[in-house]
Amino acid sequence: MFWEVKDNKVVLRVRLTPNAAAEKIGGCFFDAAENEYLKVCVTTVPEKGKANKSLINLLSKRLKIAKSAIKITGGETERCKRLEISEPAEDVVFRLQQLEGEDADN
Repeated sequence: MFWEVKDNKVVLRVRLTPNAAAEKIGGCFFDAAENEYLKVCVTTVPEKGKANKSLINLLSKRLKIAKSAIKITGGETERCKRLEISEPAEDVVFRLQQLEGEDADN
């Protein structure tokens, strides 16, 4: 899974593709160590944190949570990122499971 629950917070692993043709969430990416990441594409460029801000905006909208509840805790300048979501874990996990089942085209 591309998420785990720690201290009633969800830790999410994301592989971000900036400067994409369209914003979308879906599909999985596995790194060399077989860690699973949720694939996310944003249309903004990776300059001065713009792509990270778009990532947080998109996740906030799709997961129906406040932007302030999402914090990048690792990989801020990398494609593969770790995010911490400080909303009730069971609600977030339910919405993540819905995303996991969607096509990458959504």
